Amino acid sequence: MKIPRDLQKTYDEISRLLIDYSAEYLNKEYEGLCLNALEKLCHKRPSPLKSGRSNTWAAGIVYAIGSNNFIFDKSQPIHMSAKELVAPFGVATSTASSKAAIIRKLLKIDYLHAEWCLPSEIAANPMLWMVSINGLYYDARMLSVEIQKTCYEKGLIPYIPEYKNQNT
Repeated sequence: MKIPRDLQKTYDEISRLLIDYSAEYLNKEYEGLCLNALEKLCHKRPSPLKSGRSNTWAAGIVYAIGSNNFIFDKSQPIHMSAKELVAPFGVATSTASSKAAIIRKLLKIDYLHAEWCLPSEIAANPMLWMVSINGLYYDARMLSVEIQKTCYEKGLIPYIPEYKNQNT
């Protein structure tokens, strides 16, 4: 995705912070999600990145993506407290949390969108698989492949499980 010229310097600064942070504390999956969020923020009109410090935005992005992927839950492979998460950026937890709230709202980051979930966790996220058929909710993974195809074509599920399993 091409970055708008007026935000290229800001993008470069924040992306470097995100890449370095991910290399030290997270992993490539988190890095990809964080960079995706950064690119989308650059394309918002008006972009919120035009004001504020780069380290604050980087902390907000990591906080938004991390919280959406349960980074504060000790049962997760990668976990840390909010204070530990933001400390390397040199910002207060409340500041990062406030930026994260803005980012979540602007980008519609929530548990129901596979775009914001770690790719390795999509299959285990029950919220991504719930579909409503005639007012009743079903786990799409339990439905026939034909119904799954329809759900996938309508953008209701991230992939067709049977086909995904055949490719692995």
